[in-house]
Amino acid sequence: MNPLPHVDDSRGRHPSAGRLPTDSFAHPSERLFATLLDLYGHPWSYEPVEFPLAWNELGQPVRAFRPDFYLHEHGLFIELTVLEQRLVTKKNKKIREFRSLYPEIRLLVVYQRDFRALMHQHDLGNLDDLAA
Repeated sequence: MNPLPHVDDSRGRHPSAGRLPTDSFAHPSERLFATLLDLYGHPWSYEPVEFPLAWNELGQPVRAFRPDFYLHEHGLFIELTVLEQRLVTKKNKKIREFRSLYPEIRLLVVYQRDFRALMHQHDLGNLDDLAA
């Protein structure tokens, strides 16, 4: 099992980097995804690490990115992006910044079309029904 990756302490931690309760998913799609990970026996953590992306003049983090899941066995972070395509631009910018600053960290981005296909494959209904 891969422990959470070490993040260089000189990069600092964003003030909101505390642990979140695992029952406080930001979107119903995340709860469903966690259920699928459990179904297939993949140990995971929900939003376990926040990676600073920008710092103020004092070197304190002011903007960060916190991937949704970490798969311990694979040493892989997963970010679900189930927003409408027109709203994804801002998140894609954060992902590009993350990859530039942390090239050693493995990240898989699951976009809306991929998540819809996953739901269809498992006969889990429609993504639009999750938010209702």
